[in-house]
Amino acid sequence: MTTQQENQPENPHANDAAPYGGGDPYADYRPFEHPFTELVDLADRRLGAGVVAANDEFFAERENLLVREPAVFDPEHFGHKGKIMDGWETRRRRGTETDPFPAPEDHDWALIRLGAPGVIKGIVVDTAHFRGNYPQRVSIQAASVEGTPSPEQLLADDVKWEELIPPTPVRGHAANGFEITSTRRWTHLRLNQHPDGGIARLRVHGEVVPDPEWLDLLGTIDLVSVLNGGAYEDASDRFYSSPTQIILPGTSRKMDDGWENRRRRVRGTNDWVRFRLAAQGAIRAVEIDTAYLKGNSAGWIALSGRNGETGEWFEIIPRTKLQPDTLHRFPLAALAVATHVRLDTFPDGGVARMRLHGELTEAGREDLRARHRQG
Repeated sequence: MTTQQENQPENPHANDAAPYGGGDPYADYRPFEHPFTELVDLADRRLGAGVVAANDEFFAERENLLVREPAVFDPEHFGHKGKIMDGWETRRRRGTETDPFPAPEDHDWALIRLGAPGVIKGIVVDTAHFRGNYPQRVSIQAASVEGTPSPEQLLADDVKWEELIPPTPVRGHAANGFEITSTRRWTHLRLNQHPDGGIARLRVHGEVVPDPEWLDLLGTIDLVSVLNGGAYEDASDRFYSSPTQIILPGTSRKMDDGWENRRRRVRGTNDWVRFRLAAQGAIRAVEIDTAYLKGNSAGWIALSGRNGETGEWFEIIPRTKLQPDTLHRFPLAALAVATHVRLDTFPDGGVARMRLHGELTEAGREDLRARHRQG
């Protein structure tokens, strides 16, 4: 595990941001860039994630941690408890009359249910707008508890929590990134702030590992859905939005809730995106949705498949014209067995959602069972 902050600074205020001085509150924000942020957010509310409990949320509610949009700041927004912040903020901890500071072990915590259990590759603890009231350190533990445990069950003594991030200094008004090396499959996180303070957003990037027994019960599934273990691998262009959104559950609700690339100007070229399926599967039908993409949807698409990391690409759907703001359905004349697919758009444009309906092959089921057992 590597972090942006390796050692506790001698000055406990070394990581403070400057007080807000007016204008754009993000002008002095300190971002974080890392390849793992391209992976799906396992704590995305659209996947079913939730903050199920917290020991304190006096100033700002725990649910704000998983809001999809960046935190906003209104310097004039106050309530009867004080300044209202867009994040999770606890009250100031106190010690005793002779030692008014909190004890070293004192901390606040929140329990997060991942929307899609999986292997965590990286975590971003965002303290946007918490300039002098962010936690001095954060730590994160993970647990794997199947079913739908209550907060009381998660806090029981028999639940084993593994430390992913030890108590580590973070910066105020910044995206604090942590690379995670654990290869286990996790279902829940415990986010701790030492001793108290505020965190704006939490992002948990990784790879979904679904329950193979559940997929077997369903029979026909969407083989590329994030919830079932599908994953975005690469794309020609990510200018306006992430290609991962194409394989999110549900339907697109606005124009930027899909994949849209910039306008392509080089003749003879086209945009594309490549996905890895949950495991080897047999595709029987395909859906391509251009919802809310009206003047900027892809003009034509083609879909190709590949069986294995080094297999040859083969045609699943030939180049086909699309209509804007429309759900297109393509029944296949024969099953297409594949582990990867590539969606080409001609010459460019947006796609809101793609569904690949089919079932896992026996080889795919065994591969998924092995990944699930490893966790």
